[in-house]
Amino acid sequence: MLHLFKYRFLQTIRDFPMMFWALVFPMILGTFFYVSFGNIGLEGTGESAWEAVKVAIIEEDLSSENARSFAAFLEQLDGDTLDIQNITSEREAKEALNEEQIQGIYYIKETPSLTVAKNGLGESILTSVLTNYNQNSAMFREIAIKHPENIQKAMNAMEDYRQTTEEVSLGGKSMDPNMQYFFALIAYACLSGAFLGVRSSFDGQANLSALGARRSITPTHKLKLVLIDMIVLFLIHFFNILILNLYIVKVLGISLGNNICALLLVDFMGSMIGVCIGLALGCVGKFSLGMKIGLTVLVSLFPGFLAGLMFGNMKNLIELHCPIINRINPAAVLSDAFYCMGIYNDMERLTRCLLILAGMSVLLFIIAFLGVRRERYDSI
Repeated sequence: MLHLFKYRFLQTIRDFPMMFWALVFPMILGTFFYVSFGNIGLEGTGESAWEAVKVAIIEEDLSSENARSFAAFLEQLDGDTLDIQNITSEREAKEALNEEQIQGIYYIKETPSLTVAKNGLGESILTSVLTNYNQNSAMFREIAIKHPENIQKAMNAMEDYRQTTEEVSLGGKSMDPNMQYFFALIAYACLSGAFLGVRSSFDGQANLSALGARRSITPTHKLKLVLIDMIVLFLIHFFNILILNLYIVKVLGISLGNNICALLLVDFMGSMIGVCIGLALGCVGKFSLGMKIGLTVLVSLFPGFLAGLMFGNMKNLIELHCPIINRINPAAVLSDAFYCMGIYNDMERLTRCLLILAGMSVLLFIIAFLGVRRERYDSI
């Protein structure tokens, strides 16, 4: 048994084309992701610092009480929500707006107004500020007209504003949306273990390879051969996935969460499902090695695509319209497991994902064993 283990190990790690697809290519792909995203929000928790919205203020008419109140209101927001620029002329303000140096212009007058050049987050914030001021101003005018005796109570209520909701952490954390690509990448890397499995199955078939012919005439039980192959390939690929994780965390500086035990468990199951897929594919038909490698590329890339490897929102669209696909897609299940571990901190959902992966692995292993066991040759 140790003899079989040793030489399967040496044969696998010396198969450079298969090791490239199982280890090197995911690392290259992860580097491209990192460069493409420009490292925006990928370090730490993915939270970015808040930047105040740059705005200019033009004082058209300060004679009215409402105009002076609005000017005072904007000054209170300066440095927090707003970044008021030192611009006094309307011409200079419009030039700055056209050159996108500022995101809006407030006009202080009896009825305050706002000018923006486009739609965006900053422009929406400026609009919301003006809308809230106008609503509160209208409310105070109505109170002053209908119930002037309550005007002081209304002002006290506004000054005594308190938050009525309490933030409670569910144990998860926020991450940059681009993290979904890296979760899908690791899921794809796990499925790339299929390349190792296909090669192993191909080498075990006497009608396809000389090594398969030699192995077929040995007295060793087929189940024992398949088990040894699976254990060796699993250990090698599990080590490949650990290298990828270390590369993402230590070299690219991207956090995959703080639960190391859960991370290792997900990597463990991901490596197993990838190898089992390859072993099962290798037993399908009498195709050449090139045909089976092409099929393996499809079987590894297409589930990765459905899990969001190329289009980040794909998994969410499938969850919305046909969720059953995400339940049977191993890449989507793996990606979901990484989310449960690194963001949601949902152990119940993580357990469900791991059980699905375990069930798939057992089913694929049985298919691989039956595919090898039924092979009989008239002459070797």
